[in-house]
Amino acid sequence: MDNALHKQIELQNIEIIRSQKTILTANISIPLEGITAIIGPNGSGKTTFLKLLHGLIDFDSGNYLPGADKLRSALVLHHTPLIRASVRTNLAIIRDSENIDPISDTDIDLALADVGLLNLAEQSALKLSAGERQRLSLARAKLQNSKTILLDEPTANLDPSSTDQMEIIIKKLAGQGSSIIFTSHNLAQVERLANQIIFISKGSCSEVTDKDAFFKNPPSKDAESFLHHELGWL
Repeated sequence: MDNALHKQIELQNIEIIRSQKTILTANISIPLEGITAIIGPNGSGKTTFLKLLHGLIDFDSGNYLPGADKLRSALVLHHTPLIRASVRTNLAIIRDSENIDPISDTDIDLALADVGLLNLAEQSALKLSAGERQRLSLARAKLQNSKTILLDEPTANLDPSSTDQMEIIIKKLAGQGSSIIFTSHNLAQVERLANQIIFISKGSCSEVTDKDAFFKNPPSKDAESFLHHELGWL
């Protein structure tokens, strides 16, 4: 396999069909490095796309080539379930997951420290704030040693301080070698975080664009219209 293909996901003429209607098509190569933002109008298929990448949704036609690491990924959705136990225990339970390397107590503490939750390790996870829960989800993803971390609206409904903390952690994970792919409605956040952008419109995605190029010269009429609406361009 070409070395370049080791570092990217290839989605070739992918179609997902539900109730005889095509809800998502993808013909795209996604680099497995840095931070990739997925943006587009509500209902365009962003969450469906993340679930496809993670293997939670089957496709009806096309080819999916996940790269040399078989896309060892972790998916963080809006509401990751927590059990009625301590923060530390909520991380420790992934020891029983398949395909997870051995995890020590030290590994757990380091993951909690990385997201600023070590001081809450013995507190009930159910008492965590929304921002703290999201940070715990990132600690879980890190502990799984996932090469790619998929985040669905990681700062939705968070206050500015919690959003700042999440963005710092996301950048840190990317700096440590994880490939981050996230959805967001916050275009200012996309500008702060992303290296490249996938734009999905009407269930179709076919291009990865450099972040700066996307905002300066949108790659399609749909992308230009989306930016006009979201940013209030005149």
